[in-house]
Amino acid sequence: MSSGKQQPTAAAPAHSGAAAVAMRRVGMFGGTFDPIHAAHLRMAEAFVAQCRLDELRLIPAGNPYHRDSGPQASAEQRLAMVQLAIAGRAGWQADDREVRRSRPAYTVETLEELRAELGPACQLWLLIGGDSLHQLPGWQRWQHILQLANIAVAVRPGFDAANLPAVLQPYWRQVPDFSNSAASGTIRALTLPPVPLSATLLRHKLAGGEDCSGLIAPAVMQYITRHRLYRSTAR
Repeated sequence: MSSGKQQPTAAAPAHSGAAAVAMRRVGMFGGTFDPIHAAHLRMAEAFVAQCRLDELRLIPAGNPYHRDSGPQASAEQRLAMVQLAIAGRAGWQADDREVRRSRPAYTVETLEELRAELGPACQLWLLIGGDSLHQLPGWQRWQHILQLANIAVAVRPGFDAANLPAVLQPYWRQVPDFSNSAASGTIRALTLPPVPLSATLLRHKLAGGEDCSGLIAPAVMQYITRHRLYRSTAR
């Protein structure tokens, strides 16, 4: 997904007055997943547990033009690795909509599709990182994102909501649980321990032939080996 930066215009938070009873909760976790690894899965588990999600959609970016260089694995390979990593997890789904697109996708467009499929009463959550939250006012139609979904933020130690841009302050709710009935329009933090692991670090380890046991799901590691992904040209 791409944020599609543009200048924001003022807009008020959108909140649903829908009752809390039996409201379905669906989460969207997008990323390059090049490759998907243990930190991704731990974040996804926290997302599901703390937002009490009934369903989680992991959405690999097909053509992420917000990156300086393209992914090393193809979109189809990254989708296959996500499918392998989450196999057997009830309610978790590898969503291929951005892989199937012929052009890069804005986050707001993917959320529009999901909202149209899920209906107005469903509680829809988008997972992003703390750095992305600070950049949110520069994203394509960012206010509309908050009309479509709530945002869960995976924050790092030292994160202080008081330092958020002023335009985001009305949306922020620092509360101990995620049991509100709003279908969209709030921003909240996920509580999870920091994991010093990144796809960049993993690609470096894989290129050097280092052991990545415990960092990547075994089925994903087998796929990487079989397809000779992330290998150094010198090897």
